[in-house]
Amino acid sequence: MLPIHEQFYTFQGEGAHAGRAAYFIRTFGCPVHCPWCDSAGTWHPDYIPKKIQRLSASELAEQVAQTAAEFVVITGGEPAIHDLGRLTEALHTIARPVHLETSGAFQIQGAIDWITLSPKRWKHPLAENVQRANEFKIIVDKPEAIEEYSQMLTKLGAHSDTPIWLHPEWSQHANQAVLDAITEWVKNKGAPYRAGWQMHKNYAADLTDPRSAPAAPLGGKPELGF
Repeated sequence: MLPIHEQFYTFQGEGAHAGRAAYFIRTFGCPVHCPWCDSAGTWHPDYIPKKIQRLSASELAEQVAQTAAEFVVITGGEPAIHDLGRLTEALHTIARPVHLETSGAFQIQGAIDWITLSPKRWKHPLAENVQRANEFKIIVDKPEAIEEYSQMLTKLGAHSDTPIWLHPEWSQHANQAVLDAITEWVKNKGAPYRAGWQMHKNYAADLTDPRSAPAAPLGGKPELGF
């Protein structure tokens, strides 16, 4: 049984698979505690609901099987604090590739087809996870964060051809200094850096599924949904 914050059917709004139909499973729990977290309902005492749903791998796979999702994204919180072996096995049984969104700071358990690793300064990723990652997502909460995380990934052995997406932290998505820093870095460095965006937020795509939990970010204004 896994503690589940929410599950919903939408499209992937970020990274190399943006725009593709995807089923999201968001687990509870995260020891990293980013101060601007946009999924604070998975760990922050001000947002955690009174009742946490626990579901089996087969129950989750049954929900996925009812959709045309091209793949399943397991996210959090920090999903790698859980043993995902049974869930990934159940999802592969119904022929759905499994994508993982993780900070990379914990050992990954389960058969994962695609790893999106988003490093965090509060708990650095494991070198073994950095070297396995299929893409990186740097959350740019201030202009100097790009240099900080780029050095971190290099030190931990990131492959030079693995895409590195630069995403403005959502409460800073209109901060021109952050946007300019991303633009100039991509223009000056080129590959593997790419400018990123949380496209699903512009569409409000996740909210079309009533099972999607309201956003509860710490870095923005929860009453306005960012």
